[in-house]
Amino acid sequence: MSKVRTRFAPSPTGRMHVGNLRSALYEFLIAKHAGGEFMLRIEDTDQERYVEGAVDIIYHTMAETGLVHDEGPDKDGGYGPYVQSERMKTGIYMKYAKELVDKGEAYYCFCDKERLASLKTEVVEGKEITLYDKHCLSLSKEEVEANLAAGKPFVIRQNIPNEGTTTFHDELYGDITVENAELDDMILIKSDGYPTYNFANVVDDHTMNITHVVRGNEYLSSAPKYQRLYDAFGWESPVYIHLPLITDENHKKLSKRSGHSSFEDLLEQGFLSEAVVNYIALLGWSPEDNREIFTLDELIKEFDYHRISKSPAVFDYTKLKWMNGEYIKAMDFERFYEMAEPYIREVIHKDMDLKKIAAMVKTRIEVFPDIREHIDFFEELPEYDTAMYTHKKMKTTEETSLAVLCDVLPILEAQEDFSNDALYQTLLKYVGEKGVKNGYVMWPLRTAVSGKQMTPGGATELMEVLGKEESIARIKKGISMLQK
Repeated sequence: MSKVRTRFAPSPTGRMHVGNLRSALYEFLIAKHAGGEFMLRIEDTDQERYVEGAVDIIYHTMAETGLVHDEGPDKDGGYGPYVQSERMKTGIYMKYAKELVDKGEAYYCFCDKERLASLKTEVVEGKEITLYDKHCLSLSKEEVEANLAAGKPFVIRQNIPNEGTTTFHDELYGDITVENAELDDMILIKSDGYPTYNFANVVDDHTMNITHVVRGNEYLSSAPKYQRLYDAFGWESPVYIHLPLITDENHKKLSKRSGHSSFEDLLEQGFLSEAVVNYIALLGWSPEDNREIFTLDELIKEFDYHRISKSPAVFDYTKLKWMNGEYIKAMDFERFYEMAEPYIREVIHKDMDLKKIAAMVKTRIEVFPDIREHIDFFEELPEYDTAMYTHKKMKTTEETSLAVLCDVLPILEAQEDFSNDALYQTLLKYVGEKGVKNGYVMWPLRTAVSGKQMTPGGATELMEVLGKEESIARIKKGISMLQK
């Protein structure tokens, strides 16, 4: 086979759905794994669904995810234009549609809306569809020419025989054969002169030398019609790879209502783009071993499309959060701080060492917004129940905690060096003198200075950040609460 060429061909209709991003990623990986070329093509023939600014979203998403295209609207590789509305101006789609008309593989249809609305509906594979009755196929050449000369609105339809079968091959599903009677004479050219998505796809893929076509398996039902177009033109079919459905945890199709169906949703929720790419790669594909963490370069090396599953892939939000947490743990601290700082500043307005706070939470969060709930006590001591001082494992009670706090208060008041290490050594000395375990002292202190059961750091780490004055005030408050 010639050099592998794949294409990502999104429609500019808004935010990029996770399913579209997966298609783009797999197209990219297939091309790069084989040393081939990856193209970006903008499919904007559906003008009614076009969303202003959506093309910018496509470019931004691809830049964020590292899916660098070799050619596209901004990189001419000799197959342009790369935007369908611009390709249409060249007359390419009408030219090929007329070629099919001349071959008897397509025909002009002049039926108005009223006539089309009167057609019978049939149930095919559980779906109610309206099959066109080939009414205009019987028009003579003279009638067609007269209608065209009179400026009568028309579409051009594919002419699919009522009898026989059509077979196409998919790399995952094998050979699939359908009865031609189940296939509709789909529209190739719409009444506004624009090609339909289905027709433009086939023409563009062929004329742009695309070798592998990756798309969701919802297009399996349309594939026989595409195959008939390739056969009608006498063109070689590309390699078809139909991807499994992506569902939510309830096994329903992943929808916008889930709140995490698009790449932008996930970035806004504090996910890292590289973690999202890694996770999406595993939605339907699995490596030979059970490894789960991959860089994009490692995915290129490992990716074999024959290991894509036919079973629906479940978008497990909890699993994605775990994976994102692993990426955050492995991040360079300076980059982490740059991303974490805005979340910290939302909560902390006092003069504190924000980098020390960031270092405390780095290994404890899964997404960046988690930072807020981990650090809010630094800004202000929350209301808390003194029952928190009781901890079976630490062998602490409210009574023992009160005694410890009263004991260490004068020691801490006399302490000049309030750094974490100095505080720890001072308290360790007290622990040794008393002959108790560390937690017996540290638990009451941590509770008093944080008012929380879970904190990103130990007692002395928190006290270093809070400073001497604030720490002493909080310990005194704890003593007062326990005395009451």
